[in-house]
Amino acid sequence: MRTGLAALFLTFLLTAPAFAADNGEGLAGETDDKTVTFSALGVIVFFALFVIVMSALQGLLEKRKDQRKAAELRKRVGW
Repeated sequence: MRTGLAALFLTFLLTAPAFAADNGEGLAGETDDKTVTFSALGVIVFFALFVIVMSALQGLLEKRKDQRKAAELRKRVGW
């Protein structure tokens, strides 16, 4: 455990200067307020849509489960 943490720390320590090179400019080039705003908005929209889609999927699966349980109960009771 200690060896793994030491290796991780050493890796971060040695790669930090590489990330700080080029005046902090990333892969997308120079960023301005508009770029940051739209990327943050994209993240917000993604997670909102993700929650909506996954909730709808869970509702459908719950409905199927309830139907399956009701059919099993009808078989057992004989209705």
